[in-house]
This record gives sequence, structure tokens and C-alpha cells, in this order.
Amino acid sequence: MILKRTLFILMLVIVTSLTYGQSTTVWKDLAQVTYKIGQDEFGELYIPVFGPSIKSMEGKVVEADGYIIPFEGMFKPEHIILSSLPLAECFFCGSGGPETVMEVMLKSPIKYTSKRVKVRGKLTLNDKDPEKLMYILKEAELLAN
Repeated sequence: MILKRTLFILMLVIVTSLTYGQSTTVWKDLAQVTYKIGQDEFGELYIPVFGPSIKSMEGKVVEADGYIIPFEGMFKPEHIILSSLPLAECFFCGSGGPETVMEVMLKSPIKYTSKRVKVRGKLTLNDKDPEKLMYILKEAELLAN
């Protein structure tokens, strides 16, 4: 009985790591960003500086898992903010930094959920438009929720 339970737990750990391994790595890679201070007509702003590992991901299809963060007081089913952290810890509400969120432009609208979701899309880096997040996933699709 103990051996069966141990094998079950081991299998569960392996399946979970295979399922979420790639997307967890994406967030770790995206966290390697640095910033320089720039100016615009409103004052100082932080401009992301993407290192070689992040730049090598630009234009490639990546998978990311996380939590849908409602923004501007509403949920837009085809344009979401995805956070690697739960709502209480996310960039907009808690302790996370700007590298923990990305805009996701979905091919098809989705329903809001507070559960963790997984998406796949083409990564775009943004260091020019302060009105947008620095990571944008385009042509994305929902893989799991």
C-alpha cells in the first residue's frame, strides 16, 4: 500500500513537471530583464533592457501559465493580462514586478476564470510604448484551464 502511494505521488510529480516545466521556465527567462531610466513628456520612466536570452525568444511561439488579471475594471475575453502570480501578489495588486505579467491577444475569446490557465502564442517584446506591457503574446490560444 505504501509503495503504491509512493509510486502514485512520484508519477504525479513527473506529470506535473512535464506539463508546467516549459511555461515556468518562460517566466524565469523573462525575469532576467533589467531597466534603464529614460524620459518622456511626463517625466522619468523605466525602459526595459532585454538581454540576449530574452531577445532570442522574440517572435517565437512560447507557452506561459498564470492567472488572468482583470484590468480597467473589466475583463476583455480576447485581450487579457496574464500574471505568473496570483491576483494578491501580481504586479498591479501586490509585490510582483512588471516582468511577471504579459498582455495576451487571443485568437478566440475565452471565459474568465480565477484558476490558473495556460496559453501559447508568439512573443513580442515592447521597449517603446509605455502604454503597453513589455511582454505581449500575439495570436495566442488557450491550452488549459
